[in-house]
Amino acid sequence: MSDAASIDVTSLPARYDDVRAHTERLAAPLSPEDQTVQSMPDTSPTKWHRAHVTWFFETFVLADNEPRFAPYQDTYWFLFNSYYEAVGPRWSRPMRGVISRPGAHDVGLYRGNVDDRMRDLMATLDEGTLTKLAPTIELGFHHEQQHQELLLMDIKHVLSLNPLDPSYAGKPSSGGMSGTLEWRDFDGGLVEIGHETGLDGGFCFDNELPRHQQWLEPYRLADRLVTNGEWLAFMADGGYRRPELWLSDGWGRVQSEEWAAPAYWSERDGVWFEHTLTGTRPVDAELPACHVSHYEADAYATWAGKRLPTEAEWEHAARLQELAGADKTANLADTESWHPRAAGGPVDGLRQLFGDCWEWTSSAYLPFPGFHPTAGALGEYNGKFMSGQMVLRGGCALTPPGHARASYRNFFPPGARWPLTGVRLADGGAPREPRR
Repeated sequence: MSDAASIDVTSLPARYDDVRAHTERLAAPLSPEDQTVQSMPDTSPTKWHRAHVTWFFETFVLADNEPRFAPYQDTYWFLFNSYYEAVGPRWSRPMRGVISRPGAHDVGLYRGNVDDRMRDLMATLDEGTLTKLAPTIELGFHHEQQHQELLLMDIKHVLSLNPLDPSYAGKPSSGGMSGTLEWRDFDGGLVEIGHETGLDGGFCFDNELPRHQQWLEPYRLADRLVTNGEWLAFMADGGYRRPELWLSDGWGRVQSEEWAAPAYWSERDGVWFEHTLTGTRPVDAELPACHVSHYEADAYATWAGKRLPTEAEWEHAARLQELAGADKTANLADTESWHPRAAGGPVDGLRQLFGDCWEWTSSAYLPFPGFHPTAGALGEYNGKFMSGQMVLRGGCALTPPGHARASYRNFFPPGARWPLTGVRLADGGAPREPRR
């Protein structure tokens, strides 16, 4: 959350229009049928994302501040609540795909109605009241941007199951080279972790706070992400057939779900292909390996004789690189590549810190020392998920640029493969022998 005094309230209407219009631009290439499909319990239909972020503004802004407030439609209050128990009951997440009505067009009408009411509210509130409300409105912006990323991840899974092999939009990114993997050394010591306004901008989610001290031993990070070519070597060496490389739960998933390659890979006549938002194409050895779970990332690191970085190591390295919000080459959603790109040749520092793939860490998603969730229903935004999940850092090719900062903490269950995730290796302490 942002401090109310730090927000320029005069910019709120224009920022609101920009965020809301961008969601519609992302949905525009999709048919109403595309927008209705839920391909597995972890994904949501496109039209549900469009409706839910609208519900957020209706619920947390209009309901308490609009004169003579009434919901746009009583049942929408129930259908498009995601997980806010304090707000009331909600429709089952795995069953979102059976909601054929309202259709995509009707969701658009809902969005238009709430947009008009939000504009009227921001235009009529006195400056003092709008200033108090500004942090919640800004949280709504960042919440919608999170769902813009999820919308793309989810429709990628939906389209991957279609036998017509459709693409979402855009053209495949051009080739390139990733170069030799090199190592960068960091001294460690007593470091500070967590959001810092001067470095990370004014906004943060509550799980990025409070800033606190943490001790790090000296460590090394790979200067780029693991590539498809390196992952193919792991596969060729029996990586998915060797239980000694895997955590117990991970090995159980390998067996029960018959994992043999990253998600969205398929083998045809001895050639591996990869489904992307821009179409299915042969696996490019130079691009980052993506759509791998934490279990796979950990197994690969074990095979390579390395480990995954902790989230504190990752953030410390990012701050030392002075890249937080300043990496002009980052492959984020604004490039509209919709897929990771090759790292390019080595540089003095770390490549691909922001963009391309979310990077798994070895850190469980837990509260920072002294963490307190936001008061009220919005306190359910992050804190209630601090169990059974792993932290990822950095951003991906589907991430809005405003979410690429050194302190940003993403999180997913360790078996998740549909997010756009990749692997950066770490090392430190006693050297480990590769298990090859």
